[in-house]
Amino acid sequence: MNFIRTHRHGLALALALATVAALLGEAFPLVGGPVIGIVLGLAVNNLWHPGERFRPGIGFAAKDILQWSIIALGIGLNFTQVAETGMQSLEVTLVTVATAFVSAVVLGKLLGVPDKLKILIGVGTAICGGSAIAAVTPILKPDDHETAFSISTIFLFNLVAVLLFPLLGHVLGLSDKGFGLWAGTAINDTSSVVAAGYSFSHLAGEYATIVKLTRATLIIPVCLAMAAYMAHREHKHGAGDFSLKRIFPWFILWFVVASLLSTFGLIPAVLVPWAHHIAQFLIVVALTAIGLSSNLGQMRGTGVRPILLGLGVWVCVAGSSLMVQHLMGQL
Repeated sequence: MNFIRTHRHGLALALALATVAALLGEAFPLVGGPVIGIVLGLAVNNLWHPGERFRPGIGFAAKDILQWSIIALGIGLNFTQVAETGMQSLEVTLVTVATAFVSAVVLGKLLGVPDKLKILIGVGTAICGGSAIAAVTPILKPDDHETAFSISTIFLFNLVAVLLFPLLGHVLGLSDKGFGLWAGTAINDTSSVVAAGYSFSHLAGEYATIVKLTRATLIIPVCLAMAAYMAHREHKHGAGDFSLKRIFPWFILWFVVASLLSTFGLIPAVLVPWAHHIAQFLIVVALTAIGLSSNLGQMRGTGVRPILLGLGVWVCVAGSSLMVQHLMGQL
């Protein structure tokens, strides 16, 4: 009862705005519910400034519900299907992921982008856009405005990719499979991958979707590596002894468990689509709460540097994907 009393106002606000965002996301799929949720949250927080009674519920939605959403996403991830396509696209996927992280660090340093913000943009570009940023946020613990800024940056280039990739694919004379592999490894968000892939051809869309699913599984080792890095950083700065139990992202373990249960048929197939929809809505709720916690003034103060970083990383990833496919004769 005490939890309900302290959290009800913030949770009710986040759920109400997230419901509106999810409905608008269905009407405008290229934008999507998560981005609309962040925008609504930012608008409400910076125009109305919800009082202290809203803070506990908003904080719970931004952190705990975010972790639950990642676990629910695991139910829709079939490791058998991922393994079949994964070996075919493994080289390109690993190169593009490595390129994303290296370019984010190098370009971020040159542009003077804050460390956590450049990591968020790198992770979002490397793995799966907003979902990847949502997964590493509880580990990295960035400021809320940094999370909002990184997701907005990733969204911008998702939109550009949907419009530009099919045209470039035809200009470059890519095969259906070649374009599917390019889209699946170089576009961030799953919905944008699907939109670009099927805009090129039905076969390209199918292949791009499976490649993207394979790429999404890399969020597991990335989160574990991120947790180890943060623990090392805390220990180096005298923040305490190394504690695996303290820094381990347990929600990722449950994400894997949910995926395995689904893969082995222990979760009824009829529930899988529902779990996916629930996961997507929970992400919208969490990101709406992050918007409600973000300061627009701080985001404005960051300037255009994160956008330039996102552009640079995205170009490097798209170029490296085409280069590796060319060298392997997969175009």
